[in-house]
Amino acid sequence: MTANVYGGSEAAVAHGERAHPRWQTYFLVAAVLAIITAAEVAVFYIEILRPALVPILLVLSGGKFALVVMFYMHLKFDSRIFTGVFVAPLLLAVLFVIIGLIVFFRVLPEHAGG
Repeated sequence: MTANVYGGSEAAVAHGERAHPRWQTYFLVAAVLAIITAAEVAVFYIEILRPALVPILLVLSGGKFALVVMFYMHLKFDSRIFTGVFVAPLLLAVLFVIIGLIVFFRVLPEHAGG
């Protein structure tokens, strides 16, 4: 049996099992996370990026979140049902937060002033 890029056997992959990556992959992901964190800190101190600070930081932190979930929580290598169980409540929570913020900052101030 030969090993695939993640260290699992070809037979395991043929049967639908996903092997977990080797330590080099985790080291690479950690390096990318460190680079993204450094970019987040740098963006905060660059004056010309000040108007777009929040969207830039949201995108960078979203990328970090996705990397951590995919690799360190092993969702990339587990069954897709686990991804659904994780992502569905996350999207629902984000939706409720957005709706709550809209109500808090748009709807309530209009009623309070009237």
